[in-house]
Amino acid sequence: MSLRKTKNVPNIIENVSSHNEKTKDPDFVYRESPLTVLFEQSLHIQAIYHIFVVILLILLCDTVIYDLIETGKINIGVSSVVYGFGDISRGARLWLFQLAIVLIFYPGIRLYAAVRKIIKDNTVLCKIWSIVGITGVVLLELLLIGVPVWDLAKEHLALGSSTVVTCEMFRFAMKMCSVAVALAERCNNGIKPVPSFSHYVYFLFAPTLIYKDVYPRTKKVRWGVVVGHLLEVSAIIFYNSFLWERFILPYWSNYGKEPTVEAGLVVRGMFACILPGVISFLCGFYLLLHAWHNAFAEMLTFGDRLFYEDWWTTSRFSNYYRAWNRVVHAWLRTHIYQPLAPRAGRAISTFIVFFVSSIAHEVILILSFGFFYPVLVVEFGVFGVLMLPLTASGRRFPRLYNLLMWLVLFIGNGLLWSLYAMEYFARKNCPKLETDNFFVPKSWSCPEVVLKPNWAFQNPFNIIF
Repeated sequence: MSLRKTKNVPNIIENVSSHNEKTKDPDFVYRESPLTVLFEQSLHIQAIYHIFVVILLILLCDTVIYDLIETGKINIGVSSVVYGFGDISRGARLWLFQLAIVLIFYPGIRLYAAVRKIIKDNTVLCKIWSIVGITGVVLLELLLIGVPVWDLAKEHLALGSSTVVTCEMFRFAMKMCSVAVALAERCNNGIKPVPSFSHYVYFLFAPTLIYKDVYPRTKKVRWGVVVGHLLEVSAIIFYNSFLWERFILPYWSNYGKEPTVEAGLVVRGMFACILPGVISFLCGFYLLLHAWHNAFAEMLTFGDRLFYEDWWTTSRFSNYYRAWNRVVHAWLRTHIYQPLAPRAGRAISTFIVFFVSSIAHEVILILSFGFFYPVLVVEFGVFGVLMLPLTASGRRFPRLYNLLMWLVLFIGNGLLWSLYAMEYFARKNCPKLETDNFFVPKSWSCPEVVLKPNWAFQNPFNIIF
């Protein structure tokens, strides 16, 4: 069965969003990603896509021509990519360890179901065996998360490699939890059989975190689509490499080499990072939630490809958080929010969801950068939560609140790019001290941010009067 194309794109996107707001947890059905539909039907969206491609080509030309004139060498960003994904063999070993843990989980399920069937008439033994099963799942989850965290904390791995390892760590952990919850009842009562190993492996690599026995499947794999999306993934990796070399390094690579730095240079650097920060944010969204997910969906003939919604048009942050990443949102809602809401209430349950999500994001950044700097926790777990009630009336003034949302995203991503770069190079360039601490930002004390010696406030109204 092939995915159906839609003629009226704006209506489809609007209908999908309104439907999901009502159901909030729809079943798996045949659906394309919003951008796939828009690319097929809208020349305007195609033009915006072409603009981003042209920006990539301009950055490529900038990098090649500048390096050729400056150093006599041709650099197309390969050095930054190789550096970012350094020691890839170690990263591969950690990933294979994680895969082995989740594969071991399947025979554990089989064993649990078989023993439970034998002792089903003994209530005491059933309770004990249930405790053993829960303990086994918890131990496997701790092993899956604990070993990579310990290894990465002991010796820092390159930024790109460690990001892949930690993201896969959480992905496998959430999938294991989803399988355990979905199969617990059938293992206990034995009414339905345990799924086959092939279906279990299919779920491990399918672009969803919610386990089902049956997913909508397409009839064939369009390998041209797969190759196209994988080429987009590669292009975006180089895209971010160019942004790093042309916007981050010129402003921040020397940060900390001198004992003082002028405040004007810091402010100019932070504002200079806003635009590349947003471009990187959009490229990251497109890479992971569109190109990567759709490539795997096509390879696995996975029919439901609504991995995100049209979050860029929303006027409320509550809709943005739901629409930005439906894959993770569905897991958080199913396995955290829904079990907690009847007992703790909606407000507390929402806060716990935000807290868990922000901590997971922060762990990824800590292990990727090799230091603790909770900028994302503050932005996401504090200001992100505050934006929920502040934008609750967004339906009354949708254009104004959508403008506000984009303003917040611009400022937030600019701060992320600036502050993490400042801390990274401060730890790299500043003199090592005995008082240095993993949890205390180095950039707060080195270098010292000062004003110009002759700086004085000039009243702008003096010019007028």
